[in-house]
Amino acid sequence: MKAISVFCGSNFNDDPILFNAVQELADVFVEKNITLVFGGGRVGVMGLIADAVLERGGRAIGVIPQFLMNKEVGHTGLTELIITENMHQRKQKMADLSDGIITLPGGFGTLEEFFEVLTWLQLGLHNNPIGLLNVDSFYDPLLLQMDMMVEKKFLKPLNRDLVISDADPRILIELMENFNSKPDEVWFRNSNLT
Repeated sequence: MKAISVFCGSNFNDDPILFNAVQELADVFVEKNITLVFGGGRVGVMGLIADAVLERGGRAIGVIPQFLMNKEVGHTGLTELIITENMHQRKQKMADLSDGIITLPGGFGTLEEFFEVLTWLQLGLHNNPIGLLNVDSFYDPLLLQMDMMVEKKFLKPLNRDLVISDADPRILIELMENFNSKPDEVWFRNSNLT
């Protein structure tokens, strides 16, 4: 993978475990010569990951809509900053620039981005690996919810397997590098969800 989009929050909760995970992720990006593609802000976790990659001599490309330049305080020290007209263009541009997606702990916006690209993968609109960096078990409840979706027959097991998860950034990226996309059809014959 040459470039990975990272979805994360414009806030940071001062969690040292999350801080260390961001630093480790930046280490792996630079060691593997992976370009960071992210939301373009210099605040919160967005700013942390961008600064960590840049401090190590890596490349960081930000993609931010014009209306968020002031709210998220656009990062001006990046390798490249791309300004879009809206959120839809932002997500599409980030996807176009990336060979994979990693989602860090975050809020509504982070989850919305994660689920949109996951849905695109399920629909066959791309075949890039999607990883959850499950820092300090942050995403355990979400992963359990996905398992419940399978159990209640709203999600095929094959599509549940599209979500790659690990707490260790290095292991997560290794899993993503070995990912082979095999989504199942979402229009089910005879309501068969097994």
